[in-house]
Amino acid sequence: MPRKIVKTNGAPTPPPSYSQGVVAAGLVFVSGQGPFDSSTGDVVGSTIQEQTAQCLRNVAAILEASGSSIGKVVSATFILAEEADFMGMNEEWVKWFADDPPARQGAKLPVRPKGMKISIAVIAEA
Repeated sequence: MPRKIVKTNGAPTPPPSYSQGVVAAGLVFVSGQGPFDSSTGDVVGSTIQEQTAQCLRNVAAILEASGSSIGKVVSATFILAEEADFMGMNEEWVKWFADDPPARQGAKLPVRPKGMKISIAVIAEA
């Protein structure tokens, strides 16, 4: 199966240096998604919970465009601007992954474009 680039208007358009997602080897690799509105490019929400939800909506849109879904996520990486936001992020996270959550790792965001507090990347079954 050749690799396939995933593009959807349901998530923000990335710069030309990377794709929203790539399907390869039976998996979907979704690039890090910030809490941006796909139409305006503006940050959605002021709280970490709101921004986490928007990141996951963007991730879900890319997964759906690939033929996958949020329920097929096997691994996720979240990057926070502030460590103090971990509990709030996790509060929203469990709403999306209540049963059989994916493997997960976190890191600290080195930059804060447009005031974003979080970015989320995932790998899912195709």
